[in-house]
Amino acid sequence: MSPPVFRFAPSPNGYLHLGHALSALLNAEQAARAGGRLLLRIEDIDAVRCKPDYEQAIYEDLAWLGIAWERPVRRQSEHLDDYRAALGRLADQGLVYPSFESRAEIAAQAAGRDPDGAPLYAGAAKSLPEAERERRIAAGEPYALRLDMAAALARTGPLTWNEDGGTIAANPAAWGDVVLARKDVATSYHLSVVADDALQGITHVVRGRDLYESTAVHRLLQALLGLPAPVYRHHRLLLDADGRKLSKSTQATGLRELRAGGRTPADIRALIGLD
Repeated sequence: MSPPVFRFAPSPNGYLHLGHALSALLNAEQAARAGGRLLLRIEDIDAVRCKPDYEQAIYEDLAWLGIAWERPVRRQSEHLDDYRAALGRLADQGLVYPSFESRAEIAAQAAGRDPDGAPLYAGAAKSLPEAERERRIAAGEPYALRLDMAAALARTGPLTWNEDGGTIAANPAAWGDVVLARKDVATSYHLSVVADDALQGITHVVRGRDLYESTAVHRLLQALLGLPAPVYRHHRLLLDADGRKLSKSTQATGLRELRAGGRTPADIRALIGLD
């Protein structure tokens, strides 16, 4: 029987903070307890925000925490053909269509909000004739490639996922017709993470509670693509003084800053409640 496979998958769009430390250490410790493997994946599909300096800092911070991972590291930017192939398989099933609305237009026409609070796409472009779609793409208009959620669910029927030993009913419809790729970006988070987990043989996904609802979309894509489903565990989030989850976008204190200030790996474990 093959050993379980865990992964830590940060994006190099800022420095790691305490929330990342919690996730990385939980993955490392669960992999060790299970006699499993720990992989590191760099999720760098955002060519604008992701920087080599941030990627190097990830390696340095994880090593400082005492975390060891297998080589080579998978960098998403080096595997875009894998995501194009997965997208093509969905398109072959008639489940992908282009939409051309701007963010402002989507917000104005929104059919509600998704679990993250973003406007739900109303689906207007689904009814565009094929010739009109081709004309607009050929004209160079920006577009997003979306999953036809209703058609996808008609194929799969009800879905569940394994949450740390329990069974959770998945509700991907709450996300509407999610974006799978864009004109200038070959993939989305949802598509690439599902493809990567399967290609890397990931058996256990340990990640923050903020991604709990996204698991419904991931289970749907796994079912449509015939991919295995890992066991999931969504751990607690670390919050700032205002009750918000720690985030790069809110300038959460980075591990390298804490290290420069004299903190030790043991201090980090205490700060995140792992002592």
